[in-house]
Amino acid sequence: MSAPRSTRVAVDGWIVLDKPVGLTSTHAVSRVKRVYNAKKGGHAGTLDPLASGILPIALGEATKTVPFVQDGEKSYRFTVKWGEETTTDDAEGDVAQRSDARPARGDVEALLPRFTGEILQTPPAFSAIKIDGERAYDIARDGETVELQPRPVTIHALRLVGHDGATTTLEADCGKGTYVRALARDLGRLLGCYGHVVELRRTRVGPFTLADATPLAALDDVAEVGRALKPVEAGLTEVPCVIVDRNGAARLRRGQGLLLRGRDAPSGGMAWAACGGEPVAFGAIEEGELRPSRVFNLGAN
Repeated sequence: MSAPRSTRVAVDGWIVLDKPVGLTSTHAVSRVKRVYNAKKGGHAGTLDPLASGILPIALGEATKTVPFVQDGEKSYRFTVKWGEETTTDDAEGDVAQRSDARPARGDVEALLPRFTGEILQTPPAFSAIKIDGERAYDIARDGETVELQPRPVTIHALRLVGHDGATTTLEADCGKGTYVRALARDLGRLLGCYGHVVELRRTRVGPFTLADATPLAALDDVAEVGRALKPVEAGLTEVPCVIVDRNGAARLRRGQGLLLRGRDAPSGGMAWAACGGEPVAFGAIEEGELRPSRVFNLGAN
């Protein structure tokens, strides 16, 4: 007996979800797919269950643009509790180190320049990084020692926005692969008082900010479901766009390169092509030619 045919439909676009605390990124994608009855979906950058804020969810053809969003700059607002370091570097783990010391505001501020720019950061043991094919958090949960090597990350800005002695609230603008939990851990160790993250909110992912975000509960409103869906090209706003005619679009859709003309044409890097207001393809520009790596199945008929 054959399996029943899925009643899900093709939905293309982005939902910039304001994820609530307590929900995994995978479950958030499932909830959004259910709301839109969408066949295909994925997210651009995991957000821990204990964190809230921006989780960009791509549906349908928008999933092809996920790498551009995921690799974009991210911003966080987070609160560090001093006096305890935990096994997970957040409030979910067991206390591993304790101290009665508490830092002064000036002591914290004085260290922030050491964590700005390109730095070497050791990821938390409880992270999604793979070691010999296994996630580090799975190894750590089995009680085994996880040894991760420091790796370069870029922190564009780190600001202190609140301090009451027991806790400090910071804002960070950073590149791909940065762990805010590791920042809290390393600050606590240098201050001699230990620390871990007790509150974390992501406020930006690539082109998307909180101004674009929709709370999960708002998707119970049918009108909001329509308003919240952004076009596929919303994930490409940080990538140069070239406008092509119908002949050029047909060529790109066949996977053939297209010679770009005009003074304003990008000379290198990645770009995406649009025709009649619809995204056609994206790829690398080499020797003045756009060579498509992915083609969109939108408006092609």
